[in-house]
Amino acid sequence: MSIVNDISGKLWEMANRLRGTMDANEYKNYILPFMFYRYLSENQNDYLIKNDLEDFLDLTDDNEDKEDYLEEIAKGIGYAIDPEYTWIKLVSKIENHKIKASDFQDMFDSFSINSKRNPTTAEDFAYVFSDVNLGDTRLGNGTNERAKALNDIVLMINNFEFKDESGRDILGDVYQELIEKFAASAGKKGGEFYTPHAVSKILSKIVTASVTQRDEQFRVYDPTMGSGSLLLTVQKELPDGNKTGSVWFYGQELNTTTYNMARMNLMMHDVNYRNMDLRRANTLNADWPFAEKDGIQIPLKFDAVVANPPYSQNWDIKEMDRTKDNRFKGYGVAPASKADYAFILHGLYHLEKSGTMAIVLPHGVLFRGGSEGKIRQNIIDNNLLDAVIGLPANLFYGTSIPTCVLVFKGREARQTKDILFIDASKEFEKGKNQNILSDEQINHIVEKYKNRENVDKSAYVATLDEIKENEYNLNIPRYVDTFEEEEPISLAEVAKELKEVQTEIDTSTQKLFEMMADLSGTDDETQAELQQFLDIFKN
Repeated sequence: MSIVNDISGKLWEMANRLRGTMDANEYKNYILPFMFYRYLSENQNDYLIKNDLEDFLDLTDDNEDKEDYLEEIAKGIGYAIDPEYTWIKLVSKIENHKIKASDFQDMFDSFSINSKRNPTTAEDFAYVFSDVNLGDTRLGNGTNERAKALNDIVLMINNFEFKDESGRDILGDVYQELIEKFAASAGKKGGEFYTPHAVSKILSKIVTASVTQRDEQFRVYDPTMGSGSLLLTVQKELPDGNKTGSVWFYGQELNTTTYNMARMNLMMHDVNYRNMDLRRANTLNADWPFAEKDGIQIPLKFDAVVANPPYSQNWDIKEMDRTKDNRFKGYGVAPASKADYAFILHGLYHLEKSGTMAIVLPHGVLFRGGSEGKIRQNIIDNNLLDAVIGLPANLFYGTSIPTCVLVFKGREARQTKDILFIDASKEFEKGKNQNILSDEQINHIVEKYKNRENVDKSAYVATLDEIKENEYNLNIPRYVDTFEEEEPISLAEVAKELKEVQTEIDTSTQKLFEMMADLSGTDDETQAELQQFLDIFKN
């Protein structure tokens, strides 16, 4: 077990003991923000040491230099934490029983005020702790009980040294491990903020498959980013992805709590606020991201687009004239009852001509007719669809349905007009609650994608003519024959088995007769019934 697994496991056990009647999915809204606060405070401390500003930690409220320090710190790291509310001071107050119930609210209010000192970063840190409900009665009935619950959380997080054997900071990795544990315990809600890591790796390996060493910044966009884990997985698969500033992250998320989680997740993985542009909004209602030139919105384009959007959800197509929305022009508008193709077209609209997009969706997008069928045909005729990969069932939190990965490439990246189909539905290991994809199975799937060759019962490269013959139906069994013939039956073996079965029946019957014959009784009526049974059984 790695040190990350060990720490996250112990934190999880302690959290379960502390959370009382609160649901685990809701308790994450306390543990994860306090972990982030510790990260911010320690990051500020590192900045102070590096810039010889440690005197700041001893300043009192009435010190006239305090404001200047706060301004300088905010300019340097994008935020500032008052000396009174650093993590070390917070822990000290708790351990010395000098904490007041109001201190936690004061701490977050102070951070909110100081985060606005740098206008260029105000949005990056604004309201990041806004959904921490310090008044939730499930933390405790009274103010003091709730304060004690928060004290326990702080001490629990402070109990661990978040460093590995080499001294590397692993707080972000532990944070992400905990997100996965919370997702697994949250049932259906877990799927709203976390994509299983194995699936993230498949998408990430695919969109980075053709990327080589490069000098320019790699730009990746997730329009339904959840906790941001998929974005971080793309970074890990890139050559030199861990190099500071080598990746620019764009993401969009509707849920406020999840949006805050994503901001925390990226920053705790050493993504500088200057290299990420995250937004809380409805992706489908209005286009983003874009640049403005002469009052005209110009869509930003990305080297990679990845997404695991909500499956077949309703969306409002009446709110605006979707036929005039540039994202859907020339392709069509997805039906109000199923937004799957709206997410696809949004992603394609922001894909570079040389880029790759990978998106997870239910199998219905492969064969449903109506307006979806027309959009599918337009996408194929425009030579944008590169591959269809069928995944095993029961991989995701909250749904057991099988899903598929659709891979698209920009026009300059497509070298052919055929489409690769991969059936990976049997590539899994049975887990306790969910099926699991091993690293070997993940690599097996990705290698098939890279090789782009016919593999019996597993992969097939279909020509455009074949797609048209199937009326643009992309259902995988139409192209990948997975039928397994039964082994030929030997009549001699069958006869032998029947003879053995008959022998066993005769032996058992004889034993039954002997046992019943041994039954004695003076009752003539009973003896007569027994004899009648034996006669019927023999015949």
